[in-house]
Amino acid sequence: MRRKSYILFILPALIMILVFVYLPIVQNFYFSLFKMSSYSPTKQFVGLANYRMIFEDDVFYISLKNNTLYAVISVICQVGFGMLLAIILEGSFIGRKLKVFFRNVYFMPSLLSVTAVGLMFYFIYNPNIGLLNGILELIGLGDLKTAWLGNPKTAIYAVIAMSQWQYTGYIMVLLLVAIQKIPHEQYEAAEIDGASSFNKAIHITIPGIRDMIVVCTVITVIGAFKLFTEIYVMTQGGPYNSTQVLGTFMYRAAFAYDEMGYGSAIAVIIFAITFLASLVQIRFAYKGNN
Repeated sequence: MRRKSYILFILPALIMILVFVYLPIVQNFYFSLFKMSSYSPTKQFVGLANYRMIFEDDVFYISLKNNTLYAVISVICQVGFGMLLAIILEGSFIGRKLKVFFRNVYFMPSLLSVTAVGLMFYFIYNPNIGLLNGILELIGLGDLKTAWLGNPKTAIYAVIAMSQWQYTGYIMVLLLVAIQKIPHEQYEAAEIDGASSFNKAIHITIPGIRDMIVVCTVITVIGAFKLFTEIYVMTQGGPYNSTQVLGTFMYRAAFAYDEMGYGSAIAVIIFAITFLASLVQIRFAYKGNN
């Protein structure tokens, strides 16, 4: 009887997941094999032709490069710097009130709408009235002023910088929670043995939060390859496709050019990349624990 009650409790959530997650994934695989339009009831079976077109499209490789660059920088900044902040804020050399203050300050940007933050940074990067160029002029570095979002060499890095500002605090909080679960006795024993703060961080804190570091890395990498809103709000993939990512590449194909089958194929590739990246990272963490 108890087993049946468990099933009844799980069943609604299971149905929701099947209908709104797994069924659309299967449908997307199916649609990627067709040439189709959202305005036409007919569709033409083309097999793997959509995938062949993707790999022959130069914009796909630009998008893939930008997503990869985004992922690498995000792992370094969000996970790396977030871990450093978490270790510092859990250290004994900062007062309790300051800890609470800085946790709130660093975490607050992650609560803001991505669209709002994108618009804010859009004005910060404005070449004429933007805060960034104004500060550079003020401190005597006027020669470095540029149209940050209008320059193909700097646009993608400008958008990446925005994401690091917004999400590093979120990763920091996840790692803080993991650090707080490490038994305090381990730190006390290390202090008795004369271990420095650096040695405690290297030999106790980081190994103790390894699983959470993997989770944060997976979240960050998946987020980097699902990227869309930041690019769409700030550059829409320009200038000259220099900030194009797989998400905007898919959106342009499906909704700007009405090539729904082609857009579905791009979505399949995004799914495959994020799924494989997650498996690799989880497998790596599993090996590290054995």
